[in-house]
Amino acid sequence: MTSQPGASRVTIATQAVAHSGPAIFSRLASYSMFLITQAFAGHLGDLELAALSVSTNVILGFDFGLLLGMASALETLCGQAFGAKKLHMLGLLGQPVNVAELSGLVSVWLIPIHFSFALQFPLQRFLQSQLKTGVIAWVSLGALVFHVVVSWFFVSRLHLGVVGTVVTLNCSWWVLTFGLLVYTVSGGCPQTWTGISVEAFSGLWEFVKLSAASGVMLWYIALSVILIVMTGNLKNAEIAVDALSIW
Repeated sequence: MTSQPGASRVTIATQAVAHSGPAIFSRLASYSMFLITQAFAGHLGDLELAALSVSTNVILGFDFGLLLGMASALETLCGQAFGAKKLHMLGLLGQPVNVAELSGLVSVWLIPIHFSFALQFPLQRFLQSQLKTGVIAWVSLGALVFHVVVSWFFVSRLHLGVVGTVVTLNCSWWVLTFGLLVYTVSGGCPQTWTGISVEAFSGLWEFVKLSAASGVMLWYIALSVILIVMTGNLKNAEIAVDALSIW
């Protein structure tokens, strides 16, 4: 195999960083929303932090891993279509009672964020396959700033407690989702998005089989949250769950 000149290697590496850097930042920004929410919950008390930890890591973890994996299959198909210049194809359990009760309340308030996963993950993969990672990064930055400001206002000023932290998390993820959606449908992808078509549903079963396998792989990784459930049988379970949420 012929070795590439040094300048060519630098160019390739620079292009890789330019495309992957914004994608990495957007993932960090999305994760930081959960981290900031847990930080505000930690100021409310051990019970609040433990309840939020169970809800976000256990309840959200199951469908988060599955839907993220299924969206990863979409990224593969979109990348192949974009590379082949077929642009039209792109459009187409053992917890203390107090922790368990508060976790149930938090989980109910977290229901809206589950629906955002189903829309946001495909949008991210759709844009990433077209190398529009910069757009994702800017929208993620805006959502992160929004999350910090609203979290401070809801928790520190309005004193809405753990429910306030969950409401801000819901709002921030939907801000991120709508930001990507508005960019996509309002002319940001003129060659690949031409509107909704019934052709998008052709070959749907083949896509389900491909994406389900990918989803199960990531969902399997998310099963590590079983550790959080098991700590519910320990003494001082609130502290143990808090520590695992930080880990």
